[in-house]
Amino acid sequence: MTATDAIVIGGGIHGCCTALHLALRGLRTIVLEKNTVGRHASGVNAGGVRQLMRHQAEVPLSIAAMDAWERLDDLLGPDLARNCEFIGSVGQIGIAESEAEMEWCHARVTQMRSLGHEFEEVIDARELRRLVPAAADICRGGIISRRDGHANPFRTTQSFRLRAEQLGVRFMERTRVTGLEQGDRCWTVVTESGVFRADILINCGGAWAWQVAEMIGEHLPRTHFASTLMVTSRMPHFIDPVVIGIDRVLSFKQTEAGTVVIGGGVLGDPDLNSETADTVADRMVVSAQTVCEFFPILRRATIVRSWAGLEALMPDVIPVIGPSQVARNLWHAFGFSGHGFQLGPIVGSVIADLVATGESAIPIAAFNPGRFSSNDMLGTTRIPDRKVSQEAGHE
Repeated sequence: MTATDAIVIGGGIHGCCTALHLALRGLRTIVLEKNTVGRHASGVNAGGVRQLMRHQAEVPLSIAAMDAWERLDDLLGPDLARNCEFIGSVGQIGIAESEAEMEWCHARVTQMRSLGHEFEEVIDARELRRLVPAAADICRGGIISRRDGHANPFRTTQSFRLRAEQLGVRFMERTRVTGLEQGDRCWTVVTESGVFRADILINCGGAWAWQVAEMIGEHLPRTHFASTLMVTSRMPHFIDPVVIGIDRVLSFKQTEAGTVVIGGGVLGDPDLNSETADTVADRMVVSAQTVCEFFPILRRATIVRSWAGLEALMPDVIPVIGPSQVARNLWHAFGFSGHGFQLGPIVGSVIADLVATGESAIPIAAFNPGRFSSNDMLGTTRIPDRKVSQEAGHE
């Protein structure tokens, strides 16, 4: 039996970041991952670092996360920060192709400014083409967050893991949790690789997090989805910002290597039990056609690979972050519904604050797991709203 201070279940970006911040607070921490670190949503998304078009409840968290992204050197050290391949302040743009979408952009910016948030602005067709000369004539303008950018999701997750390991965190891969029991003084965690004990337990299990909760009788939404991505062969440089659609499924960025990553939320075929997800050819064709409508230059591109990743989907399309409603010293951080990558560097800090003090400086009441007390909410599956849950493909 292995004893420690804290156990994190799940080795995605949120699990790695949580472990890192717990270690920074002096807690001996072990991460238990049933597969390999970054295997699912955290390692296979398109890496959008986006404040743009966030759900209102997520905005304070997203702003704090952006500050953390811009200070990765302080958190990870220069070498690991560089490994994340974070490129900031190239902007993310929601492109409007109709007058109705432009009206929505104006209404959105007005609403956000009434709440004290200035990071979004409406741009007209002239400014759009200055920023993105390759945009088609159907593009009328849109909404932009100029501070946004992108990073490499797999490398970022691994960088957080490596920094956590430098601070003494142990990562146990291919270690599936099969049972939980809370005694008077600590948690007993039974796995396929042995038994662990800890005072503190954090559930960062992604699409499988509801299974962890079920082990202690806490019923949380068990819905999930698979979002897909494609990548092209290298092309001459033609775009700096990340581009997303407003009403249509559209998202892409061009990497420094010249490849174009295309996503936007096209649904794949998920298999939670087998822990796999497949792309659906007909849907990928529609996605490619949409991208070509907005950016004719991509008609010359060659698709070299496509893939899908599994992610938890909450009925209200915002995550679960907070203490368990039925057990002591258990906290949840999952259900990011396809737009959690940008939040990664801050969620672990929030969880560490909750563990240490019971409070968070960032408002998180909207993410309380208790909001799913209704059975109706537990059984609802809904595809993310294009206007509030659109981060490049799967993040």
